[in-house]
Amino acid sequence: MKAYVFPGQGSQKVGMGAELFDEFQDLCSIADSILGYSIKTLCLEDPEKNLNLTQYTQPALFIVSALSYYKKMKEGAPKPDFVAGHSLGEYNALLAAEAFDFETGVKLVQKRGALMSQAPEGAMAAVIGLSEEKIKDFLTTHQLEEIDIANYNSPSQIVISGLKEDIKNTRPIFKAEKIKCIPLKVSAAFHSRYMNGPEKEYRDFINGFNFSDLKLTVISNVEAKPYPSTNIKDNLTKQISNSVRWTDSVRYIADKGDVQFEEIGPGQVLQGLIGKILA
Repeated sequence: MKAYVFPGQGSQKVGMGAELFDEFQDLCSIADSILGYSIKTLCLEDPEKNLNLTQYTQPALFIVSALSYYKKMKEGAPKPDFVAGHSLGEYNALLAAEAFDFETGVKLVQKRGALMSQAPEGAMAAVIGLSEEKIKDFLTTHQLEEIDIANYNSPSQIVISGLKEDIKNTRPIFKAEKIKCIPLKVSAAFHSRYMNGPEKEYRDFINGFNFSDLKLTVISNVEAKPYPSTNIKDNLTKQISNSVRWTDSVRYIADKGDVQFEEIGPGQVLQGLIGKILA
């Protein structure tokens, strides 16, 4: 069996998609008309240094991963048995499952990125080597209950999320305990209670769209199990403030038998995480 997985924010880099834009000019023209700028110029040149800004990152990653998937299908690759995506990458998984078309996907991620970029100033950090239970105990013991767990990336890497000052205050405490804590290059507290405002606005926006029945099994970040076709809007909305349950999602797929995972899109971040999860 085969599982295609799609990366989320953090996998972007200047030069991504270089081999794709000319091959899929029609789709790029659709994207450009929606976004109001050239996706090819943003990804290949980034002249205004916008690629790492959330409102630009999310459409760029979605489009490059989408074109990567279309190229794979064009070359005759078989349809996968499972698809999953990390945070933003879930939109690519749903695109592959034909929940919506490319144009709709670009509109959805453009709005998602814009709303998330406007959230209160926040921060995120990856904690290495502690289990979920130990991190929760640590936050409680040090009276850091205003911090949420955002991503369960692997058994040895969990991401915390909160207001900028709160995350900053954890670093000397983790250091004193000899716990590795790596700040992430983000401007907001993604996948936390601080996304409730953007989530509410996004719910109003996404209700204006219709979705099709899924043609592939898509694993939900929120539930770490297959999407029900009738609950796509609710899952995508909840995903903004809920934790990304990546470890459980990968284990769910792996438990179905002999499954080969393949990352579709820029980078190999997910392949590295999957290796740690399956080990």
